[in-house]
Amino acid sequence: MNAPLLSIDGLHVHFPIGGQFLGRPRRTLRAVNGVSLDLAEGQCLSIVGESGCGKSTTALAVMGLQPPTTGDIRFQGRSLVGPDAPGRFERARIAQMVFQDPYASLNPRQTVHATLAGPLQLHARRPRGEINDRVGAMLRDVGLLPEHADRYPHEFSGGQRQRIGIARALILDPRIVVLDEPVSALDVSIRAQIINLLLDLQEKRALSYVMISHDLGVVEHMSDRVAVMYYGQIVEIGGWRAIFSRPSHPYTRKLISTIPDPDAILRKGAPLALPAAAPPAGWRFYPEEVGVPDVYAEPLPSELVEIGPDHRIRCRPAA
Repeated sequence: MNAPLLSIDGLHVHFPIGGQFLGRPRRTLRAVNGVSLDLAEGQCLSIVGESGCGKSTTALAVMGLQPPTTGDIRFQGRSLVGPDAPGRFERARIAQMVFQDPYASLNPRQTVHATLAGPLQLHARRPRGEINDRVGAMLRDVGLLPEHADRYPHEFSGGQRQRIGIARALILDPRIVVLDEPVSALDVSIRAQIINLLLDLQEKRALSYVMISHDLGVVEHMSDRVAVMYYGQIVEIGGWRAIFSRPSHPYTRKLISTIPDPDAILRKGAPLALPAAAPPAGWRFYPEEVGVPDVYAEPLPSELVEIGPDHRIRCRPAA
C-alpha cells in the first residue's frame, strides 16, 4: 500500500475558556481530541458531523491557520508543524481552501484578474503575458471566459463566484484542496454543476480533497472515504459505501437516518431511530434522552476498532 499523501496523527486542538485562576485556564475546550486520519493521493476524504464537532478546526489545522496543541500533520512524510515546518509560501503550494461563502471570501475591490494574478506574482516572478495566459486558462478550466477577468465579484452570480473561488484555490497548483462546505451557500439548481466541476478538476489535475460538509448527499456523491466526528473525536471511518450502507456507530446511524427518503415518506415509514436505552458501555455517544457529553471532561479511553475492510468504529472493547 502506498504511503498516504497527508497524515494526521493524534491531533489535539484545545482552547482555554472561562478566564484564568492562578495563571491557568479555568476550563479547556477540547475542540479536537486525538484525531488521526490519512488522505491518499487522488482521494476525497470527507469529514462530517454536526456543528461544533471540530471538523472545521481540523481543516484549519491542516491549512496551518490553527496551530495544534499536540499531534503531528505530515505531507509526504514531512511534518508540517514544529520548528522544521515549511514556511507560508511553501505551505500555500501544498494546500489551498475553497470557502463556504464565495462572496465573503473574495475581495470586492479587486477584479477577478487581480485575485488570480496576485498569488502568481507573489510566489514567482513571471512576465505579465505569462500571468495573463495563466489566468485566462484557469478561468476556462472552471467554466468561465477569459474576458470575465476584468469584472468584479458583485457582477457574478453565486455559482460563478464559487467558480472564481475554486480558480483562486487552484492557481498555484496545490496538491491538496480543503473544501469547506463548498456548495451549501449555493442555490440547489447549481449545486450539481459545482460538484461535477470539482470532480472533473480532481481527475484532470490529480487533486486530493479534504471536504468538510454536513450535506450527506454531497458527501455520498463525492467521497472515497468518510470520517464521522462527534465532539472532537472520530467515531467511525471507512469507505463511503461502508459508511452509508452499514453505519455501525449509533451517532453515524443517526446521521444517516436524517437523509430524506422519498419512498419512506410515501410509505409513511418512520426514519431510523436510536433506542431510548443508554448506549453500550464504551461508546462515546449520548442520545438526547440520556444527556449530552461533558465537553470539558477527559475523553474516554477508547480506540478505533476494525470491524471490516477499511471500516473502523470508536468503542472500548469489552473486558
